[in-house]
Amino acid sequence: MTSTFPTISISTERLVLRPLDEDDVPALAEMMNDEQIAAWTAVPQPFTESDARTWITEYAPAERTAGRGLDLAVTEFLTQRLVGVIQLGKTNWHVRSTELSYIVASWARGEGYASEAALATAQWLFTDQKIERIELRTAADNTASQQVAQKIGCISEGVLRNACIARARAEDGTWTEVRTDFIVWSLLPEDLEGAGEQLAESGGFTSYTDWN
Repeated sequence: MTSTFPTISISTERLVLRPLDEDDVPALAEMMNDEQIAAWTAVPQPFTESDARTWITEYAPAERTAGRGLDLAVTEFLTQRLVGVIQLGKTNWHVRSTELSYIVASWARGEGYASEAALATAQWLFTDQKIERIELRTAADNTASQQVAQKIGCISEGVLRNACIARARAEDGTWTEVRTDFIVWSLLPEDLEGAGEQLAESGGFTSYTDWN
């Protein structure tokens, strides 16, 4: 029997992480057309509302049902505005490992949202899902993503040479693919000692029952 992630809502001091829903389509489409997201992810460009709807209604549910991963909307607690996405993928339930990635909208950068959301997700994975290893991969030149990994306590394990395809603007304004390295990071339960108290004080996590 395939293990799967449950439906979940995770609360922090400033954020609520919850399943993506169709109301997120416009904000998700706008967010994913940002230059930095286009450069460091494999999302299609331009990213349309149709792409966003397919992600929310088809891709994300399929990943969860198959046990491969989980996609969570990251929203501001006070405004409920979509500030980013947390993704879990390549989950191995026998090894108890998963790969974590994060995307933050351009207007929300510099506020520490990525590290706050990633830390809360990691704590939930270790305590509730009994995951034993979280892996992150950051492009060699994506210093912002590397800073998030460092902030949440990840350990750099090495470099996968020429393993990443990034994108850059060509002279004619189109996107061109650029090959670069991946830096591999890991996070283990013992790396988060003390983080549980922080999460508990900020609201912890609760089940989210009305997501199909």
